[in-house]
Amino acid sequence: MSRTVKLSRLPTFLETLDYPLSRRRIAGEVDDVTLLMADGEAPLDTVVDRLSSNRFESSSELEAELYQFLPIEAVGEPGQAEGDA
Repeated sequence: MSRTVKLSRLPTFLETLDYPLSRRRIAGEVDDVTLLMADGEAPLDTVVDRLSSNRFESSSELEAELYQFLPIEAVGEPGQAEGDA
């Protein structure tokens, strides 16, 4: 069963994981998750595979690095919610 997570709900989703986690373990935990962004969607495990760190001690640490690897267009225009035209 696949799951979808809106970018705005990503921090809450990441808090459900048990830390510390390796990048490889995170990719396995999210291999069925599609991240919905303002400019489209991406498999979350693909985004995780691009991260430079190999270990994350907390959800906030993982979240900060994930945002560095998302395109600026992922957040859309100011005030635009995911899926708005």
